[in-house]
Amino acid sequence: MNKVHVPLLSYPLQHLQTLTTVSSKRILIGLAGLPGSGKTTLAQQLQNEFLTANPTGSMQVLSMDGFHLSKAQLQAMPNPERAFARRGAPWTFDAVGFVAKIRDLKLGQGRKVTWPIFEHSVGDPVADAISVEPSCQIVLVEGLYILYREQEWAGLEGLWDETWYLDTPLELAQARLVQRHQQAWGISQEVALERVLSSDAKNATLVASLRAKADYLIAI
Repeated sequence: MNKVHVPLLSYPLQHLQTLTTVSSKRILIGLAGLPGSGKTTLAQQLQNEFLTANPTGSMQVLSMDGFHLSKAQLQAMPNPERAFARRGAPWTFDAVGFVAKIRDLKLGQGRKVTWPIFEHSVGDPVADAISVEPSCQIVLVEGLYILYREQEWAGLEGLWDETWYLDTPLELAQARLVQRHQQAWGISQEVALERVLSSDAKNATLVASLRAKADYLIAI
């Protein structure tokens, strides 16, 4: 992956604390990264550290996974077999719904905003599973396409206060995905790698191409 001139964010927790001291408004941060880069782990770790260091503060971590199109929606597509095989590509997400919720989080302060999750046990999203209270200071949203701006995703432009890119090496992210698929479906390493290369790798190529659009890089 070619290096670009994007500032390196070495101390994300310290950065979050600084942001809260310079702004009384909600801070909306988007965290992008490759599939398997560790976005969820980093986001949850930062939330725990921030709330520990700031007992009176408030921070909510959200994932864009809840905006996966449902299995019924994929099945209704012209080529459902391809849709299921490529689940995780930009066109298999509810981009319009995602942009609308981000806009609500950014502009709709003063009212509660609900957010969906992806229920892995059933393989489908669950609407309104999380609530973000009006008083929440920091909202960090992690996902593959935080920096993507094609078609409906263009509506994200100007909504983020900051965007971060978790700069995980491709080889490490891919190895994590293979292991994740093996554990989730009880399949061999060879079959898991085939699944990664057939879909996740394509998504990773797109996400990596957007790296330079981030405000900050976070080194793994």
